[in-house]
Amino acid sequence: MGTWIAPSIIERQLYEAKTADDWPAYFDALARAELFVPQSRAYLDQHPNAVYLQPVRFPQAGSAPCFVAYTAGMLPAPTPDQVFSRHSLSWFAHRIDPGDPPYLAVNPGSPCEAFLPSSPADREVWKFHWNRATEYGLKENTVHALHVGGPLHGPAAFGLACGAHLSVRNGLFWNALGYHGEGYTKEREKLRDWWGVTTREQWLATTERLLAADMVSSVWEFTLRIRVALAKEFAGPVDTEHWRHAAEATLRANAERAAEPRITPDGVTTARPRSKAEIEGEVAGVQRVIGRITRYEQRFRADGILGEDRYVRSVEAWDYGRASQMARWGLGARFGTVEEAEEAVVRAGRMCRLAYRSWEDLSAGFVLGRCLQFDEEEYGHWYTDMAAVHQALTTDPGSPWLNLPWNQSDR
Repeated sequence: MGTWIAPSIIERQLYEAKTADDWPAYFDALARAELFVPQSRAYLDQHPNAVYLQPVRFPQAGSAPCFVAYTAGMLPAPTPDQVFSRHSLSWFAHRIDPGDPPYLAVNPGSPCEAFLPSSPADREVWKFHWNRATEYGLKENTVHALHVGGPLHGPAAFGLACGAHLSVRNGLFWNALGYHGEGYTKEREKLRDWWGVTTREQWLATTERLLAADMVSSVWEFTLRIRVALAKEFAGPVDTEHWRHAAEATLRANAERAAEPRITPDGVTTARPRSKAEIEGEVAGVQRVIGRITRYEQRFRADGILGEDRYVRSVEAWDYGRASQMARWGLGARFGTVEEAEEAVVRAGRMCRLAYRSWEDLSAGFVLGRCLQFDEEEYGHWYTDMAAVHQALTTDPGSPWLNLPWNQSDR
């Protein structure tokens, strides 16, 4: 048992407490942990707000019936028929009734297992530890990894690291490819409420759109690419006014070309003259975007997201990073398989490597995309959370960004 590698910090804390025979510490760790109960997917589909606790007998408990719960690091790879619901030690303390099994089996079959008596007096102890716990679940804005059961190297790990902003923000294992998230029902609810995804077909279509960077604003990307072209042409930093003039000139030239008839293999394409108001509106809109980007970049530099002479090349990372996460979210909701999720994650990593030059480069693009979509220059939690996440991912010794080289091979 001394050589056992705990899957995550959760199981390591339980194991160390058990090994030291420090049961108060074990209960403290358990009170902070999310506890997952095996469920039939068919049952939850019919009863989404119910939980069926199936008693199981274990020789370690004298073959007495037990309710079973697993911590997040002990969950098996997702399968089509078995899913999990997420609960807490407090939930069990209030849920168990007289006549229910006399034990709660935690992580049975592992070195950190425990078969906890569930008498009313014992459950009062559970409540005591729950009430003094300072947090529930893994700490947010912190890097957490699976040391067993999740890729730490290779293309899948790289693709997962490209979506690590949201994993770290939400206190999830960045490398959990066999993803269960917050449990089957909750993962379905999140996809429905945030993305309008309720079917496998919608999940597949959404994932493909993200992998094609088809959801990020084309106006943002157009604006940034103008500056990238100028930087290449003039081999150096681009003055903001130069950027503004070039963007306006490009928009007006594009409008003139659209107004001219063109000969194509299909014949003559009819010109579509555009009104002056439409063109002026586009120019004004892009100028506003340039102003917003410039101000965000100034804040990024002050907060260490961008280097002093650096700028954001593209916001496609906003889609690619979410594509990496969407692959896992769909698996947690059982809209896809582990193999499909891994394929999408690897593709997301490849697209990121084509679009960016470093983890910091990618991060600035992701954060800018998120801010342009949600923050409205308020510098509220949409921004401050990402600033904290960037700091964690660029400084934590366990961060994939410090352990996976950007130019690693796909093999």
